[in-house]
Amino acid sequence: MSKKPFVDFRDIRSRITMEQVLEHYQLLDTFKRTGHSLSGPCPIHKGTNKTQFRVDTEKNIWNCFSECKHGGNTLDFICRMDNLSIHDAAIKACEWFEIPLDEVKGADTEPEEKTPAPKAAVKSKPAPPPAPDDNKPNPPLKFKLDKLQRDHPYLIQDRRLTQETIIDFGLGYFTGDRGMMVGHVVIPIHNIKGELVAYAGRWPGEPPDADTPKYKIPAGFKKSQEVFNLDRASKETGPLVIVEGFFDVIKLHQHGCRKVVAVMGDSMSTVQEELIRQHTDKSSHIIVMLDENEAGRVGRKDIAGRLSEHCLVKTHVFDKPDAEPEHLTPEEVEQLLGGTA
Repeated sequence: MSKKPFVDFRDIRSRITMEQVLEHYQLLDTFKRTGHSLSGPCPIHKGTNKTQFRVDTEKNIWNCFSECKHGGNTLDFICRMDNLSIHDAAIKACEWFEIPLDEVKGADTEPEEKTPAPKAAVKSKPAPPPAPDDNKPNPPLKFKLDKLQRDHPYLIQDRRLTQETIIDFGLGYFTGDRGMMVGHVVIPIHNIKGELVAYAGRWPGEPPDADTPKYKIPAGFKKSQEVFNLDRASKETGPLVIVEGFFDVIKLHQHGCRKVVAVMGDSMSTVQEELIRQHTDKSSHIIVMLDENEAGRVGRKDIAGRLSEHCLVKTHVFDKPDAEPEHLTPEEVEQLLGGTA
């Protein structure tokens, strides 16, 4: 029985970016860049539509909205491009980007091939493939961050949030001296049961350099498994408003729109779609209100089309390019909800 080394997929993913992977495949120049989004034809199924495949360069994820109808992370992309197992894709990534195996290798090993004991020939159905890791739910955290500065200027002055809103969402600037959230404003993320499953971190203001991302998401957390604020929004009445980001939700909530959720990006995963379906019905109204940019327009159309088979769905189109839901005034929010009641 030959064995292959155990490697930490999460560690490898944290060391490479989608831009690096696309550059390796000599594909980067075929994509159009808009902010933190890349869009172009799908290189997996060799598509031609220039908006069918999108990459979020901040979160290092991709999604094909055409024939593949699939998305994932950097290793998932290598798997699909070269028809490899996740383990082989990880090894390839280490070779391509000069990641020492000793740094991402655990003490365990896993069998590569097993020779089964002889058995009588019996016709049986092949075993189903194992569920991908991304389908496993995010486990609840066993800790809560304290040492949070609630009155940080970024929250009060830059985002113009009230103390009531800040406390309601559990926001704060982390003043601790250890951990990945040092120097960041933290945003608690809960699952549909209301259990805390992650903290997202936001650099307070514009990052100091190109290597510092605006947002930090913990390694191993799968945002595709959660809909931000759905645990509370599902208890509210009125139309369900779907937006992209954390602060879109937080600001609209402050303006009186309490039934608002975020898919944490400009695309909706199948798990997120199912969660939304479970907490709406044929009599429900949904407003899809993504950022007014190319990626947001594509995502808005896709989300609305998928959910319209389930209930009444409307899309909100901003008058100005690059407008975002959090920029709406309280009066505009009131008008928006009043027109859909």
